[in-house]
Amino acid sequence: MSETRDGRQPDAGDGLMRGSADLAVVDSDDDVPDMQPMETDVKIDMFREEDMEDENDELPSERQIVVGICCMMKKSKSKPMTHILERLCKFDYIEVVIFPEDVILEEPVDKWPLCDCLISFHSKGFPLDKAVQYAKLRNPLALNDLNMQYFIQDRREVYRILQEEGIDLPRYAVLNRDPDNPEECNLVEGEDHVEVNGEVFPKPFVEKPVCAEDHNVYIYYPTSAGGGSQRLFRKIGSRSSVYSPESSVRKTGSYIYEEFMPTDGTDVKVYTVGPDYAHAEARKSPALDGKVERDSEGKEIRYPVMLTAMEKLVARKVCLAFKQTVCGFDLLRANGHSFVCDVNGFSFVKNSMKYYDDCAKVLGNMIMRELAPQFHIPWSVPMEAEDIPIVPTTSGTMMELRCVIAIIRHGDRTPKQKMKMEVRHPLFFELFDKCGGYKSGKVKLKKPKQLQEVLDIARLLLLELGQHNDCEIEEKKSKLEQLKTVLEMYGHFSGINRKVQLTYLRNGQPKASSEEEDSKREGPSLLLVLKWGGELTPAGRVQAEELGRAFRCMYPGGQAGSHRALGCESPVEFGDYAGFPGCGLLRLHSTYRHDLKIYASDEGRVQMTAAAFAKGLLALEGELTPILVQMVKSANMNGLLDSDSDSLTDCQQKVKARLHEIMQKDEEFSQDDYQKLAPTGSPSLVNSMKVIENPVKTCDKVYALIQRLTSQIRKRLEDPKSSDLQLYHSETLELMLQRWSKLERDFRMKSGRYDISKIPDIYDCIKYDTQHNSSLDLDDTLELFRLSRALADIVIPQEYGISKAEKLDIAQAYCVPLMKKIQLDLQRTHEDEAVNKLHPLYSRGVMSPGRHVRTRLYFTSESHVHSLLSVFRYGGLLDYEKDQQWKQAMDYLSAVTELNYMTQIVIMLYEDNNKDPSSEERFHVELHFSPGVKGCEDEENVPLGFGFRPASSENQDKKPNQGSLEDLSQDQPDQALLVSEPINIQRRSPMIRNRKTGSMEVLSETSLTQSSKSSTSHRLFPSGSRQSPEIKPASGLELLSMPPVKRFSVSFARHPTNGFEGCSMVPSIYPLETLHNLLSLKQVDEFLNAVCESSSEAHAKTMKALSGLFDSQSQPSLYGPQWPLSSSGSEASLRPPSRPCWHGSVPSSAVSSAGPSSPITENTALNFSYSE
Repeated sequence: MSETRDGRQPDAGDGLMRGSADLAVVDSDDDVPDMQPMETDVKIDMFREEDMEDENDELPSERQIVVGICCMMKKSKSKPMTHILERLCKFDYIEVVIFPEDVILEEPVDKWPLCDCLISFHSKGFPLDKAVQYAKLRNPLALNDLNMQYFIQDRREVYRILQEEGIDLPRYAVLNRDPDNPEECNLVEGEDHVEVNGEVFPKPFVEKPVCAEDHNVYIYYPTSAGGGSQRLFRKIGSRSSVYSPESSVRKTGSYIYEEFMPTDGTDVKVYTVGPDYAHAEARKSPALDGKVERDSEGKEIRYPVMLTAMEKLVARKVCLAFKQTVCGFDLLRANGHSFVCDVNGFSFVKNSMKYYDDCAKVLGNMIMRELAPQFHIPWSVPMEAEDIPIVPTTSGTMMELRCVIAIIRHGDRTPKQKMKMEVRHPLFFELFDKCGGYKSGKVKLKKPKQLQEVLDIARLLLLELGQHNDCEIEEKKSKLEQLKTVLEMYGHFSGINRKVQLTYLRNGQPKASSEEEDSKREGPSLLLVLKWGGELTPAGRVQAEELGRAFRCMYPGGQAGSHRALGCESPVEFGDYAGFPGCGLLRLHSTYRHDLKIYASDEGRVQMTAAAFAKGLLALEGELTPILVQMVKSANMNGLLDSDSDSLTDCQQKVKARLHEIMQKDEEFSQDDYQKLAPTGSPSLVNSMKVIENPVKTCDKVYALIQRLTSQIRKRLEDPKSSDLQLYHSETLELMLQRWSKLERDFRMKSGRYDISKIPDIYDCIKYDTQHNSSLDLDDTLELFRLSRALADIVIPQEYGISKAEKLDIAQAYCVPLMKKIQLDLQRTHEDEAVNKLHPLYSRGVMSPGRHVRTRLYFTSESHVHSLLSVFRYGGLLDYEKDQQWKQAMDYLSAVTELNYMTQIVIMLYEDNNKDPSSEERFHVELHFSPGVKGCEDEENVPLGFGFRPASSENQDKKPNQGSLEDLSQDQPDQALLVSEPINIQRRSPMIRNRKTGSMEVLSETSLTQSSKSSTSHRLFPSGSRQSPEIKPASGLELLSMPPVKRFSVSFARHPTNGFEGCSMVPSIYPLETLHNLLSLKQVDEFLNAVCESSSEAHAKTMKALSGLFDSQSQPSLYGPQWPLSSSGSEASLRPPSRPCWHGSVPSSAVSSAGPSSPITENTALNFSYSE
């Protein structure tokens, strides 16, 4: 090496030469108390000032390249730095000098040590100006450019540079405030948006301080999701953010406002070492619940992930644009794109030996190439393995779970209530016009501002009515008062729990009866429908969360609950997923091998159920609002999960009319009526008809019982002791009375006939009160429950069709879009290799890094669940005369009386890697079902299926089926399990198990909240071992040795007290029952095709709905920007691909991590881009 960096010939006077007295070598860590222990022969020098005087004494035998480390001591002695420097010193010609902190802070730069190559970076307290001076003076090779580090400290500059480089970043605007007069700035704050410099950002949006050192980033949520904000900060212990009810933005300081990116709850941190090397890790997004997941050593849990080709390009651009060889930045993966949202400058990966090796190798070679090219060191950047091995999964069978699709009804809710009134006041017409009602003839008002306007009109009209009675106001006073009362409930508006619909009636409302003739006026009017109630109750939240937790058992490693550390409240407390070696859903999700999407209809209770379920599924904590905004996608604009209840199909209208006619007969049901009402011969219907005998007499009884109930409540109200009683979910006796008296008024019409359509509402109310308000001890409530339930068990299911043909017709009208989507989910599973992957070289202990499971959860209301079940039952999936297993499933379903809250229909797709890729047996589908929450007195007479049987590869020796419906009374009560006992579950080898049942041991783990330790029982296994219908009844002895059938049961848990009022018991949920576990994907696909095509009218409607869905080019998140999709893997024709997908799926080892280009699809009638 002939010249130094500043071009002078080296001479004996230069401190670059290394002599024995030149710089003192630190042999061990004695001199440096908190330095990591080092190998003694490593050449890391600590500079000492007194050594400078003896510079000229000795000449070195061999020239060395000196690498200077100039940063704060906290950084230079950190574990990653120590590991990397140790490795860097293994290069023969490299030696490292660490600048002491006191020299950096106190000495002038000409007294600083000399070096050929400088690694220097800013952190808190570091004098960047001095480092810049030093670099000017000595001109070393700087690995991280020092001047650019000023820019990295200002988020505005970072975004400007990213934009100039053409790197994708969220849409943003900068608000600069003058500290002296902060009021003068271009910020307009609305209730659900801000406008910055004329650019509008609807909530959710992010507010970041312009100074990059300030980590107080806030995310603001829309009122429809519950409002408030999430406040992020530098990690303190195990917290990185906290939810706050504050909804307005900060009024001092300068900020960047940007669009919130829906990332499904994980962030990616990327670490570059030069432009050609990048290591990426995923961690839980701090905005989700603010709890930092730590492992058994207390480190934040992160998982290495693969970067796509595009992301590698971004890493290269960031590294070069900011001139930082070692550089960390944050990526958000949202809607098929990757966005950079932060550049942090110098940072190392923590706890990855492979990264330490790679990093030292890359840095050492860069330095040698620049400063000692004469050595011509041949080397290559450490490569990432693109080829990913397929490994058998841990699911206990040799099949691999590839896809889970679940359609789930929302949880327990308050009774739904509705009031209709005809209005003609000009103020209502003005509001109707303002909200664009004349375009479609009707308008829905849900936003707080709109509801406030309706309330203002109601108040004004009531005021005028009070002043002079004979004025022009036609709206009925009692109805206006009810409108006002309901809108004033809770003291504030939250769009989730009330809505007003206005519909234009050209000639006023049709006259109900002749005596009203005179009072009617001609001309147009508006029908105002006010809906309220129907909110998810605390019990509903607990049900959804517990079910989410139980759902984990379905995934590989779901039984890992047995690894719970003693004394831990839940497996999620000791380093979270640390106890589950290499598997389990939580790990799957964090590593991007779990492709999860949660969809919900636009009703508040459905969305909150979805958020609570996600909280249980992914072991999150805290408020539901942040989870709702990040994890739940809305599917409301396409009929996927919503149905416009006002527009019933013709078929449904006819069915309702026939139902009303049969139920209005004042005589006992005849054989003919049984034929008319229950042509399918369903036992649940026949039983209810036997209970009812004479429909009108039963309605009389129900009416009398309601009258008794209202008079009891009135008495309670008059009694001063109980008048201000707080009922469940902050209802008052007053409100309870309003609810029941309205039913009393509406159920029996003026003509003396009964309004059958009120039966579901009566059942709804009494079900609610018997469960939640039983403490009132009102007489005869159980009799009212029994009778109204029998009526409801006829009316509710039969509203979805009486004969099989009607059931199918109505079902198609509701759920063709959903079935299309399910079909797509099943097909896309093998073409989804473009999905983000886990990095195989770094992911120790993960069994199969290349594969991922796709999960699609659809939360919806009763109508869609009824309809979808009808399609599977009556659409001709299998012939139950020929298929014994299906016949039993049908018998079981027809014995189920009610699809209660949290009803689930679950479809699971497995891949059998031993079968030929083109054979039909390669992909295997199972269908499971649970009727949801247990009712008040269900235990005695509930039909039972055969448990939940996971796929078994031993089906070839299937015995004829001798199973039969069991009675729940045989199922002994749950075995309570004390948390202090260690649980030991032997894992049997598949060989032994094959001779028994295809079942799997499971532990349904229920996380115990502090308050509910005593009252939660753990369901380990139902002690009555259930048989799988695939085997002959065994002798008593053999039965004992069988593993129990896998059942989830969510135990009776009391409400956790945090944030829940009342201590009402939460009913448990029926376990999943397997309807069929021997379906091929081809069978299911052809069935879905046939059902969707069979109804041309429904098909036309679907196409219209779907084209609306796909025009936007992406499935929007409930809250979040709409981005066009990336092409990789996201194009899918709605028709099945020209080559059916079961003709082989590419083994994932053949696909590079960048993913294939889009699968080629036949360009038939429609070719949509679909963000899955």
